[in-house]
Amino acid sequence: MTLVSSNPVTTSITRHPLVWGVGWSLAFGIALLVAVILDSPALLDWALIAALVLPSTVATVAVLSATPRAHFEAMSSVFSHFFVRYLALVVGVAAWSASVVVGAAISQTIQLAAEGREEEIVGIGFDVMAVIVPAVAAVLWAAFVVRCAWFLARVRGWAEIPLADATPTHLLAGRPALRRVVVGLAHPALFAASGLLVAVAVPFAGGSVDLTI
Repeated sequence: MTLVSSNPVTTSITRHPLVWGVGWSLAFGIALLVAVILDSPALLDWALIAALVLPSTVATVAVLSATPRAHFEAMSSVFSHFFVRYLALVVGVAAWSASVVVGAAISQTIQLAAEGREEEIVGIGFDVMAVIVPAVAAVLWAAFVVRCAWFLARVRGWAEIPLADATPTHLLAGRPALRRVVVGLAHPALFAASGLLVAVAVPFAGGSVDLTI
């Protein structure tokens, strides 16, 4: 299929969507790193985080949303089916156990920090949650990213523009150039790299973690 466009930038994006996706992620990743180091406003940090992961996330959602569950069931063996769920159960039990320990530690820390001043307990509790919640959200996001990247690798493979993949043919069937870009941006390595970078950056957004020593 010949991709014709009067705009050279559009043509380049259509031919090499993964290269442009990597460039986009690197540019916003560097900008985010600079913003965190300079202790920029939280709104700017979150805007850069959203921009960094936006192209690969939108493309991933488009590809996986159009892929019926039957595709995954056909590609997965009985062993992988149960093994993945076993791992999920182990992680769930570990997370629950850790939450019990962390909850007790946080409660004791708040009591000690308040030094018997009951009116300060709630305020200190919210301060602690402002640090804990972004960290927990980042861990859950990282797990989501890894899981989606694994599915992407099974659906469309690792090539920049897969010649034969399990991506449903009805996805943007009337717009082949846009389909090529979307499938190219929904690359498992790009989505995993940008998504995990966001997971690392979230706890530091807006100065929620003190970087000073």
